[in-house]
Order: sequence, then structure tokens, then C-alpha cells
Amino acid sequence: GRACCSVACVRGMRLLTGSARLCAQLGAPRILSLVCKRASGQAVQTTVSTTAAAMSSSDKEEPLPISFADVQESMGRIRQHVAYTPVMECSYFNSQSRFQLYFKCENFQSTGAFKIRGATNAVKKLCESLELPVSERKEKGPIVVTHSSGNHAQALSRAARTCGVTAQVVMPRTSPTVKVQAVRGYGGTPIFCEPTEKARFERTEQLMQSLGPRAVLIPSANHPDVMAGQGTVAMEFLEQVSDLDAIISGVSCGGLMAGICVAARALKPGIKLYAAEPEGADDCARSMAAGYRIANEIPPQTIADGLRMSIGDLTWPVLKTHLNGVFVVSDEEIVTTMRLVWERMKLVIEPSAACPLAVVLSQQFEKTVGAEVKKVGVVFSGGNVDLDHLPWIK
Repeated sequence: GRACCSVACVRGMRLLTGSARLCAQLGAPRILSLVCKRASGQAVQTTVSTTAAAMSSSDKEEPLPISFADVQESMGRIRQHVAYTPVMECSYFNSQSRFQLYFKCENFQSTGAFKIRGATNAVKKLCESLELPVSERKEKGPIVVTHSSGNHAQALSRAARTCGVTAQVVMPRTSPTVKVQAVRGYGGTPIFCEPTEKARFERTEQLMQSLGPRAVLIPSANHPDVMAGQGTVAMEFLEQVSDLDAIISGVSCGGLMAGICVAARALKPGIKLYAAEPEGADDCARSMAAGYRIANEIPPQTIADGLRMSIGDLTWPVLKTHLNGVFVVSDEEIVTTMRLVWERMKLVIEPSAACPLAVVLSQQFEKTVGAEVKKVGVVFSGGNVDLDHLPWIK
């Protein structure tokens, strides 16, 4: 039922259960509406056709790194270890747009963000291949390694503890204190570096070399098993709200968005799939407009710390194939939206989670998407916030 209050219709606060039905995947031509913002702040829309005629032969033959079968397999692997997160509605936000909005609340997920899905799938799959008993894994088993601004660091630490192995994570020294403390609380070892992509990669490589053959890298997004695990977000979402016309999520390295694309396109071939990113880290929008992957050339400056990484070489083919559009918003819009969610929905979300809703509330989104899009699913990716440094408190 639906309550007559600002937040209504909480759906499914239970452990992850069975999958939704599988539909045949269609290869219909699509038009990608891509919205970027120039330095002047003026919005510029670029339209790119992805029909078979427009694609190069290499693009048509390029296999994607994951399939829907991989997502289904990951669902069975992680269901006992992650939460089946609720979907909520908010009358206030519906009144601020022409859409009926549904919010997938991954801020209620174990470790406070969606990242536990992919990390658990990757670590459990790794441990399934071991011939060691659980009691010997910590001493003789793999040491899982990653670099992360915080959410994947927490998730990998927890997944490692669940599977009886050790985790070491490279984190920017500017990572929120709450995320660093959570990593330690889950048994992981944080190792700090400068807050740039280059520094993260270099420090991770050094760590891998120092740990030797036991070290196994599990990136935050650019990994097939991680992408497959994140795709369970879409499986749940379409099980909870089967008549969604579109899903929008934030995009960084692209693991969550890629997983959502594969699962949602398989379950509902006609659904529209949109990505959101801050204008200070708009590599996905620029890549889609150009038709090839473009990394952020300088360290991204954005309040959305979870969206600062560039699109990965494995996630990019999935996004290029399935996305219907990428939208960019300012940090000011992100912070304003984040505060509104706190005030109106009484939900704790982080800046990265506010990014897709900021897009949906923009005039550009309303003008760009078709009139047939009425019910929009918004992914609240996480809620790990340093309460001593809220962005609206100076």
C-alpha cells in the first residue's frame, strides 16, 4: 500500500531472494542523447546514433565482458550476504518534475553502499576456486587488494572477512574519516596515497609487488565479477517496480552502471538507461559524445568523491552499447539535492548518491527524454557521510 506522507511505499526490506523473469534481449537501434556542460555552464546536447550501420565492424564484433547469465549467477552467490534494499517514493520530488520517481535505496545496504554486491561476488568466486579449508585461508590464502575512495574499500574488507581472507586497500588521504574507520572495523588495512588516479594506481602496484604472489587485485569497478555483482541492483529494482520506463544511476569507473545496463536490458529490452556525473568528472559524457573512451586529464574536483574515477576499459564497451544518455550536473546542484533528500525523505545519502536525482530534477533532463518516459528509477548508491563535514555547513 501507499501512505499519505512524503515518503511512501517501502518495498522489500528482506534478504536478497530469487531473480525476476528473463526476457529476450533485443538489438534494436537506439539514439543516444548526450548532454555535456561547457566551462561557461552552457548546456550542449549531442546526439549519436548507435544503429548497426553507424557502428564499425570492430564494435559489432566486440564481446562484452559480462552477460546476464553472469549477473544471475552472482545473485545466487551473494544472496545470503547482502540486503534486499527497499524502494521508496517521495511525493515532494514527484511534484518537482513530470516523472513518477522510485528510489532504490542502496544507502540501506550492508556497508552503506551498493559496493558490497560486487565485492562479495568477486571474493566468493575467488575463494570457490581455493583448495584450502577456511581455517587456513588467512595464513595461506589470497590477500585481496584494491584502491578506493572508501565504499569499495569497506565492501572488500567485509567480503574478505566473510570469506576468511585478508584485505589491504589503498585509499586517498582525503577519504572521509567515516569510511576509513569502517575499513578498519571490517578488518581491512588502509594504506594512504595522494588523491589522484595516478597515485592510486602507482601505490596499488607497489603494494601488489610487495605482497608477492598471494596478492589478488579486485578493482572497484573494472572487473567482470564486480560488474556482475552490481547488476543485481537492477534485477531487484525491476522485481520491485516492473513497469519502470527508465533507470538512472551515477557513473564513475562504471561498474554499477554497466551491471545495471546488462541486467535491465535483458529483463526489459525497451527500458531507457541513463548515467549521471558531476561536471568536474565528466569523462563518461565526453567519451560518449566522442565515441571512444576519454579519461579525466586532471584530478577531478568534485564533492562527489565516489564519482571521481574515469571509465574503465572493461566497463566502457557495456556503457557504449547500452546507455541512452549521460547527463552532467554541478556540485552546487548535487549538494542542494542531497540536502533536500535529507530534509524531505529523512534519508542519509552521500553526494554521489544525490547526483542522479539532481539530473532528474534538471530542466535539461525533462527536455531531453521522451514523453514516453514517465516512471523513472533512481539509484541512491550509498549513504556513507562524514557527519562532521556536511557540505552545506561552512
